[in-house]
Amino acid sequence: MGDVARRFWRLLEPIHGVVYFAPDARARFDAVGLRGFGMGYFASRSAALGPVGPEVVTAAFYVFEPSMVARALPDAWTRASPEAVLAARAELADVTLRGALGPLADGEEVAAAAEVAIGIAREVPIGGRPLAAAHRALPIPPDARPLARLWWAATVLREHRGDGHVAALLTADVDPCAALVLAAAAGAYGEAGAKLLQTNRRWSDEAWAAATARLAGRGWLDDDGTLTAAGVRGHQRIEDTTDRLAATAYASTPADDLDRLAEALRPLAARIADTNALPYPNPIGVDPRPGP
Repeated sequence: MGDVARRFWRLLEPIHGVVYFAPDARARFDAVGLRGFGMGYFASRSAALGPVGPEVVTAAFYVFEPSMVARALPDAWTRASPEAVLAARAELADVTLRGALGPLADGEEVAAAAEVAIGIAREVPIGGRPLAAAHRALPIPPDARPLARLWWAATVLREHRGDGHVAALLTADVDPCAALVLAAAAGAYGEAGAKLLQTNRRWSDEAWAAATARLAGRGWLDDDGTLTAAGVRGHQRIEDTTDRLAATAYASTPADDLDRLAEALRPLAARIADTNALPYPNPIGVDPRPGP
């Protein structure tokens, strides 16, 4: 089932992820009282948890430098309620997806994908998965809004996978900054992956160098920062564990329904890639372009 989980990560992540790259994201969150991209990001992604502080979000999001989170929270909650932020985020998702998908936004693919994905997301196991649980608890958009329903389901499933990925990193004893160094060395973020991830998550040069040294001390990195054979194996174990944990979301869904979901999602993910609504490389690490 690990292959199934990875396939749907590549197909569902583009549906969810467009909110992070929408050109009007900052303006929409500014309109409800937030200030700056960082405040909009941390408040909107954590709003399902309620007005939590930076410690909770740092723990749940895992890979961000703590002071970056603290600059956004809890100040965001003095400016806007979680409910207002969630409403702005849902509107942003709808507008952005419609712009990317064009006529497909109201097509049969979206309706078919929403039908299956909603069923999966409703039953997704939430033990030990705070972000998946919080987003699953949010109201499901009404049947008359299939695109919004699909985004709701894609969000639950991506946070379910993300929660599992954090568990995989913890089990492998890979700390937040080292997780980024390892991911960049593995090549999933393009040739400039290290710069992209360090800058996006706001780790200092000193913190990045220390994390690199920790991985080298484990024998996972060579002196030039490339993965050793042990590093390749360690990274693959983390990815395999992440896939295995994510697969629990799909385990009880009949194979025919999974095939129907994949068939419906493929043209949507391809369109999102074609319109660059989810660019690549990106800090998420998923390649939305159709595979071979």
